[in-house]
Amino acid sequence: MARLTACEGRVVASLVEKHLTIPQQYPLTLHALVGACNQSSSREPVTAYRDDEVLAAVESLKRQRLVRAVLPSHGRSVVRYRHVMDEAFGLDAPQLAALSVLQLRGPQTAAELRARTERMAEIGSIDHELDLLSSREEPLVERVARRAGQKEDRWVSLLAAPFGDAPRDPVASAAAPALEDLAPAPAAAPGSGRAGAATEVDELRRDIVALGVGLEAVRAEVGALRSALEELRTSLGG
Repeated sequence: MARLTACEGRVVASLVEKHLTIPQQYPLTLHALVGACNQSSSREPVTAYRDDEVLAAVESLKRQRLVRAVLPSHGRSVVRYRHVMDEAFGLDAPQLAALSVLQLRGPQTAAELRARTERMAEIGSIDHELDLLSSREEPLVERVARRAGQKEDRWVSLLAAPFGDAPRDPVASAAAPALEDLAPAPAAAPGSGRAGAATEVDELRRDIVALGVGLEAVRAEVGALRSALEELRTSLGG
């Protein structure tokens, strides 16, 4: 399986988290999903994805059969989105919880992960779930070096590329200005500013003269129309 982009990983992990923590508000609308991706708590790093970036990630995840759209029904008026990670990878709730928290919060020890998944699913042994995720034919997590001062090794998600290594999203790249657009304008040649100003003044004078001639012609036409109207009134006995 090709690794997801950082944005795709954030989107699908946010869907899993909300599915396990607030099922009454799930599936999520695009607006709610953007908020879940960019929330300031339980996220590392905190992001500021735009609606179009999240929507582009959703469409990519749909093509990869990891997310599905839920059409409006039962009084709802907008499309909502849900993950199908359980179907795609054969994961149960404890494994989904562990994987999503690792994806949302970065490398963690088993103890940290145990505390952060308590409200998401009943997990008998977090170490067992991590072993299952890491021993798959295509591992979804792996053990990494411990942080300085810690006694435990950490675990990291392999579902998506790290944020620092993530390729630029197509939508964001398209919106970014080209390098040539950022280059400073070439400096004017010495004396060119004064000559250009003189030229502009001459052109403005010609425009004013032309405008005056045009106004005189309009006044003459209006006078002729008034004379014709008076003659018509006189002929009609007005």
